[in-house]
Amino acid sequence: MTAASKVTTTLSVPERFCGPKGTANGGWIAGTLANALAGAGHDSAVEVTLRRPVPLETELTVEHVGNTVTLYHGAEHLAEAIPVTEELTPPPFVPFTTAARAEEGFPGRRNHAIAECFACGLREPGDGLRIFPGPVEGTDLVAAGWRVPVGVTDDQGVIPDSIVWAALDCVTGWAHYPVADFTASGDRPVALLGRLTARVYRRVYPLGTYSVVARAVGREGRKLFGISAVYEVDGTLVAAARAVWIIPRAASA
Repeated sequence: MTAASKVTTTLSVPERFCGPKGTANGGWIAGTLANALAGAGHDSAVEVTLRRPVPLETELTVEHVGNTVTLYHGAEHLAEAIPVTEELTPPPFVPFTTAARAEEGFPGRRNHAIAECFACGLREPGDGLRIFPGPVEGTDLVAAGWRVPVGVTDDQGVIPDSIVWAALDCVTGWAHYPVADFTASGDRPVALLGRLTARVYRRVYPLGTYSVVARAVGREGRKLFGISAVYEVDGTLVAAARAVWIIPRAASA
């Protein structure tokens, strides 16, 4: 593919892969766009910027030009993905048993503002990813034990990168709780994913057990910064990410 060439395809996000009601899970759509770049031979981290909520069950246009993949709904620019060269610094490893124990402190168990979320929502076992990060005692980390369901494989029985990106997503928001109050109810807004930069180093396997770990690393106005990682039980790094969350103006006033 030359820098001037353009390839256009279509995409419709299945309702299953939802985030906030009626829209796509940010990590899943980011991983889907990143995979389009990987398919063109890129082997690096990918930065995905989410500019608008991505609707579900709607025909969208994916435009691949040179080193950029852009997602449109009609003329509306929803998101774009580009390869980046920087190395991602993951949060430290948390053993699976410790990560699973941390789930007891998951704030979303009490009242979850986005209970339908594919990644961290209170979905039925085997439907969503059910990643429930809670604080790791004695650290500034949050973690969860991820038990990968069989029903998220592709037609070849492989866990696609879009699923791994989804696992890396919400945990970076929960790392900022209660600033990013995902237990908010009524008309109180919550933070939304604005950018996710990630790289998947190794495959994730169905029925496998992994630690998902995150740390809040700063704030700048309405922007919240976090990092996350997926680890195998022996501490081998599977994937890492850096996220930027945006607090809506009404919540930051």
